[in-house]
Amino acid sequence: MNKGFTLFIAIIVMGTLLLIATGIVSLAVRQSLISASGRESQEAFYAADTGIECALFWDIGSSLGVSAFSTTTGSTIFCNKDANNPTNQWVVGGSKVSVINRINFLPDSYCAIVTVTKDDDGSTEIESLGYNTCEAGNPRRVERAVRAIY
Repeated sequence: MNKGFTLFIAIIVMGTLLLIATGIVSLAVRQSLISASGRESQEAFYAADTGIECALFWDIGSSLGVSAFSTTTGSTIFCNKDANNPTNQWVVGGSKVSVINRINFLPDSYCAIVTVTKDDDGSTEIESLGYNTCEAGNPRRVERAVRAIY
């Protein structure tokens, strides 16, 4: 009469342990995805922040004494230029009032697209869009923006 009882209890215990283990693994996977998403968002924000800091430096903090984005003087602006990144430069001058540049942060994969717009009334708007990856088709691409108007 008790011949199958031990097997039945063993199957119930194993099923319960398997259910608990599945729940723990599912929770760990979701937490890992949330953590990766937070890291990617942070990288995108830092790229945007770095892009706007570079534009602000060349607009109001450089040693030129005037804005490097002035429409009357020609300027060459470098952001994050080093041996890995020899071409991160803006060439400004002529009648341009809006300048757009992409800054790559090599050897890392993130980048920023910075737009500087000078209006006739003397106001300036700088918008920096930061990305955790420069690949436009990447489904994990995150965009964060920082804007300064003065």
